[in-house]
Amino acid sequence: LSVMVFMLALMLWEAAPAIREVGLGSMLFGRTWAPDSGQFGFLPLIAGTLFSTLVALIIALPLSLGSAIFMAEIAPPKIGRIARTSVELLAGIPSVVYGLVGILVICPLLADVGGVSGRSVAAAGIVLGVMILPTVTMISEDAIRAVPHHYREAALALGATRWQTIRRVLLPAARSGIVAATVLGIGRAIGETMAMTMVIGNQPLVPRSIFDPAYTLTGAIANEALEAGQPATSVLFFAGVVLLCLVMAASLVAIVSYRKTAR
Repeated sequence: LSVMVFMLALMLWEAAPAIREVGLGSMLFGRTWAPDSGQFGFLPLIAGTLFSTLVALIIALPLSLGSAIFMAEIAPPKIGRIARTSVELLAGIPSVVYGLVGILVICPLLADVGGVSGRSVAAAGIVLGVMILPTVTMISEDAIRAVPHHYREAALALGATRWQTIRRVLLPAARSGIVAATVLGIGRAIGETMAMTMVIGNQPLVPRSIFDPAYTLTGAIANEALEAGQPATSVLFFAGVVLLCLVMAASLVAIVSYRKTAR
């Protein structure tokens, strides 16, 4: 917690000149990102970050939850161990490799479908979805396995089928762990840099479809940090604050959603 507080305090301290000179509203709601001409509108960057994260969640969550259910409740022990090891190995692949596969495989396929270069929100969402899949899968599986065994026995004794037991008993009981897995996946997706920079197109435009290129907050920080002078450096620190706020907002939404469903 102390490290978190220190990092937040440091980012706010470094971002203070940008807030004074550029203006909070100009940065958060500006539609033009052109550091060379002194325009620091974050709206295209925030839109690209959230849009690619949403596409990644749409892809990853059903696959992750299905994989977790399969490994925890359906697969024989030997098959389950093989599947679990495969998912763990998937988590260990460097992000730059995912980005390289995205450039060589996914972007050309999307170029054939969408008639564009292929570097787009769709490519970023697919790559991100595969990257967050291991995290969401493993934590969801642990949450399902942690449900007491007598829950299963009671449901089956009442005449429920195996799938009814999973859907109506185990998943609701494991809901908090699944929500935690989803939040961690969102945090990973929002904070990813290298793979996104390679496949999303890096054009600071508000995307109108999943086949449009975009730009992310992490990409802007990575691409501009080494060459930025003042006030651009201070603006990039503020971009870090915005990133942290997005992750915190996702966590709060997940907590509120869980409390409402738990009533």
